[in-house]
Amino acid sequence: MERRYMPVVIFLAAITVGIIIMVVISVVQNKPLYQKYKYGIVLDAGSSHTSVFIYEWPAEKENNTGMVQQKHTCNVKGKGISSYSANPQGAGASLQECMNEAKQKIPAHRHPETPVYLGATVLDSVALSLKSYPFSYQGARIISGQEEGAFGWITVNYLSENLRKPTGTLGALDLGGASTQITFVPQQKIESSDNSIDFRLYGNNYHLYTHSFLCYGKDQALKLSMGKKLESTLKTDPIELRDPCFHPGYKVPRTVPDVFNTPCTKELKLANENFLHVGLGNWSQCQQSIRKVFNTSICSYSKCSFNGVFQPSVYGDFGAFSAFFFVMDFLNLTSDSLATTKEKLAAYCSTPWEKIVGNHPKIDQKYLSEYCFSATYILTLLEDGYKFTSNNWKDIRFIKKIGDSDAGWTLGYMLNLTNMIPAEAPDMPLMPYGGYVTFMFFFALLILVLLLLVYLYFHRSTRTAQKDII
Repeated sequence: MERRYMPVVIFLAAITVGIIIMVVISVVQNKPLYQKYKYGIVLDAGSSHTSVFIYEWPAEKENNTGMVQQKHTCNVKGKGISSYSANPQGAGASLQECMNEAKQKIPAHRHPETPVYLGATVLDSVALSLKSYPFSYQGARIISGQEEGAFGWITVNYLSENLRKPTGTLGALDLGGASTQITFVPQQKIESSDNSIDFRLYGNNYHLYTHSFLCYGKDQALKLSMGKKLESTLKTDPIELRDPCFHPGYKVPRTVPDVFNTPCTKELKLANENFLHVGLGNWSQCQQSIRKVFNTSICSYSKCSFNGVFQPSVYGDFGAFSAFFFVMDFLNLTSDSLATTKEKLAAYCSTPWEKIVGNHPKIDQKYLSEYCFSATYILTLLEDGYKFTSNNWKDIRFIKKIGDSDAGWTLGYMLNLTNMIPAEAPDMPLMPYGGYVTFMFFFALLILVLLLLVYLYFHRSTRTAQKDII
């Protein structure tokens, strides 16, 4: 190779390397930045069922609170964990299918750091079962009734996008099998410290009224109501309980322990062991009998709900979920006025049991038989207990999901816990955008200068060669 071409080769090599560097930097700088997620698992071990919820949120958080969303839910087959007291090993085994689903839904590299929370009392065998999975078992703790109500409030307001913008909030009404909760931001001073709870979310502080009534979930309320009827009825008729809260034509043999087998009814005692449960289908009488489980005659505060519990006047819109929704939705009563709801419910309760069964052949008859009582109980709880009226009945929204997430306490629980889970630094580009643009501009300018130098060198060499020929 002639010596006069060496500078050209060097220049061209430099230009080629420069172009390669520009392409590499451009590819790295503009590659998609994948969102890193963290995950959490919450087990809702209720009185009648157990559900496993999987949540995810960006690893980098906003105002120290993760943007949590529900990724997956799995309902454990069978009854609640508490039903396994006689077979503890069965409780842990019952979770296997749902926990295996969790392993599939959560990326394997996130398994060791994914916290697992059990928001209820737990048997030792359940704890051992959860520890066998590749997640970070955080132990079990008892969720107090007040916490359950407050976490439910967090859930409905988070999903309604009320926490990250200066808007009003929704009150929360939760109804389970064993208890019920009411939580809202009151307009009045909270006179009882037992009913006050504070949260800080997305940089904002919230001061809530909340109360949980144990034994006033729909299943335990049914036992309470039946227990009171049995006490008064079986003294005169020891073999038959005529119940206005069950459909006419309904007849089922029962035993007294069926009713008096829970802590909520343990103080009620009867000598008779067997009776025939007979339905009457009288809604107004049913409501009168249900009212007897609420004590509204005592109150040492300016105002109370029932059983002497302080409650300020309900204020604003409310989201009613869990059994509130499932019962009212089954009866198509989620959007009617209070008066219309009562009319429809009275007609439903008076429908013969045979017709009810014929209309719903695939529903377990035990659950089907209880809808009249459950719906009447819900109306009585909301109206006589929580003091809703025909004027603000429209403020109650019966909800199952908001978006793709279930309304309930577990999401609020996970959301609150993300305050305590460290954030990760987000993936960043190779250089800031402004620096990237500046670098590419000057690098491109340098390549153009090199090209110009090559051109000038060739041009000069050509003219020199022509002069030598002449």
